[in-house]
Amino acid sequence: MEHWPALELASTIRHDGEGGVTDDLATAHGTTRWIQAQADLLADHLPAGELTADERLRSEITELRRSVRALFARAVSPAPPSSADAQRLMPADQALAHLNAVAAREPVVPQMRWLPESAPAARLLSAENDPNVRLLAALARAAIDFLSGPQREQLRACTAPRCVRYFVKSHGRQEWCKPSCGNRARAARHYQRQRMATDSSITPS
Repeated sequence: MEHWPALELASTIRHDGEGGVTDDLATAHGTTRWIQAQADLLADHLPAGELTADERLRSEITELRRSVRALFARAVSPAPPSSADAQRLMPADQALAHLNAVAAREPVVPQMRWLPESAPAARLLSAENDPNVRLLAALARAAIDFLSGPQREQLRACTAPRCVRYFVKSHGRQEWCKPSCGNRARAARHYQRQRMATDSSITPS
């Protein structure tokens, strides 16, 4: 399964397994754990596994997440967004401006690499020394790439009971982010059908 940093960031708000919602970025310690878990995804941008989040970085990442989730909600419209923040979404124009501003905080320069017996290749190198800025800009650019790419068309908000995740639809009949959500949704539908059948069989006295 392919992983996208933007989707991973949005998914730090998730179902806690007990009927509620949890936030992986609620503390600086939790944010540090999440950054370290993204080391492979962000390896081209910075040594993310070596970063330790303080409260300021945590706050900036969560604000960026607000922007990303607001734009995810716009992307899945007219279908409903994730229920986790549907009533308090950042306005889409504000989210877009914030995302672009964070991406622009890191200056990058192009560099060509041309090894013997190989074709020349270009890459972008950071001219920013602050690793926190580099991390934030990398996450913002990843969100820009995600939302401007073909996967945006397949972005969905999971409709299973209690689930608040966004996911990328990988095949035509996929309705939920993972099999356990599908099982829960089917069980809920079965219960609802059984309840309706029971209610309809009850006649007034």
